[in-house]
Amino acid sequence: MTTEDENRPARRRVTLTGISSRAWEHPADRGALSALRELRGFDDVVKTFFGMWNERGFRLIFLAGAIRVDHRQYPRVHQIFAEAASTLDVAELPELYVTQDPRINGQAIGLDRPFIVITTGAVDKLDDDELRALLGHEVGHVRSGHAVYKTIMKILTDWITHISWLPIGVMALRAIVAAMFEWWRKAELSADRAGLLAGQDPAASLRLLMKLAGGGDLSQIDTAAFLEQAAEFEGGGDLRDSLHKIGMIAWSSHPVPVARAAELRKWIDSGEYARIVGGDYPRRDSDGDASVTEDVKAAAKAYREDFTNSQDPLVGLVRRFGGGAADLAGAAAGKAYGWASEAARRGRGDNSGEGTPDA
Repeated sequence: MTTEDENRPARRRVTLTGISSRAWEHPADRGALSALRELRGFDDVVKTFFGMWNERGFRLIFLAGAIRVDHRQYPRVHQIFAEAASTLDVAELPELYVTQDPRINGQAIGLDRPFIVITTGAVDKLDDDELRALLGHEVGHVRSGHAVYKTIMKILTDWITHISWLPIGVMALRAIVAAMFEWWRKAELSADRAGLLAGQDPAASLRLLMKLAGGGDLSQIDTAAFLEQAAEFEGGGDLRDSLHKIGMIAWSSHPVPVARAAELRKWIDSGEYARIVGGDYPRRDSDGDASVTEDVKAAAKAYREDFTNSQDPLVGLVRRFGGGAADLAGAAAGKAYGWASEAARRGRGDNSGEGTPDA
């Protein structure tokens, strides 16, 4: 444990008993997952697809070439991991591995028995509170069921690399992967919230993102200045910068660190974080009562609000000249829900279902 940890007073964390992953999921993430889960047989298709790549094979790669964490190996990491999982009320710990890599990183892999992998860079460069936020982030991925979809996305991305010379079908595959990347970026925002709830230390969660951006020595880094970078990235520059940002982000699985910090700060400022820590959150035992219609309406609303409030020069130009363009993202989400719910009704043989939400 570092001197910095020893000098920082221990924080008292509230155990979020029975908490549902819906508490931390970004509306766009939750809406996409709800629509997919509504499709009858979708889980079977996913399992069949994933079954072509043996999950045990993925695990064996890390069993052979990484360190499996327990009370004997990386005991500090094991204790922090157990604390993060306990705060999110996860009784059974997923397997955790540490792999050799100087960069700070983590990932959740698998379907039936998801496991978590973090890097030696994370172990060496993060203090206890920052590491707790990272491990809570990965536990959030597991609890939300993200691990399998990310693995599929990785497989599809590898396919594009290997068959990019084929003229047929590549554009369709690219479109699917681009859509999955957009969803995954929202899933990362969900997991950032889970990491914050696991550690219940907003400063540590922001420090983690600063270190991901390259601030290894935080004695020379300022949180306020870092958030100023986020504001400049979102709204600064001109149309050329907007086009560059599209090129940067479209094929990225993660939002840029400054954007993640700004989104997390926005979530905290909204009062949602304090409300959940105060005990007001959805419980797992009510997940069956959740409405897919409401989830996708919330996703449409989130996209619409992002469009309306964005300071990006290109988005501003579209707003000025596009008339009702502020509803484009919301309408797209509504159409996606309409497709999913119609497919689900046909699968059930039910012709009386709900219509597309008013987005």
